[in-house]
Amino acid sequence: MSDATPSGENPGFDDMARDIAEVPAVEVIVTVAVNLMSAAAVKLGLTEEGEQHKDLDEARKLVQALAGLLDASATEISTFHASPLRDGLKSLQLAFREASLVPDEPGHGPGEKYTGPVYG
Repeated sequence: MSDATPSGENPGFDDMARDIAEVPAVEVIVTVAVNLMSAAAVKLGLTEEGEQHKDLDEARKLVQALAGLLDASATEISTFHASPLRDGLKSLQLAFREASLVPDEPGHGPGEKYTGPVYG
């Protein structure tokens, strides 16, 4: 909660808009990317619970969205931010390939239309 919001009340739209207006675009993009990466890792079964949350169809969508976001924002975020995100994306793509019973052809896996083929 912000200091302007009295305790016990939900912040209004104006308060939320003011708070988000103070956040740099790069920070928003990186936060969204990290959230997509985390969700994809869960859906790939890479967490402690592993198989309990594994859903490759959902993971494919998340990895595809992450690749699209990184591709679209590559010129807007610095290499400092982009490099670790790309490394994480590649790791997720490789994990997806390993988890698939019938792996996609190189260049046809999730996000590979944006990144090119990913090889182990």
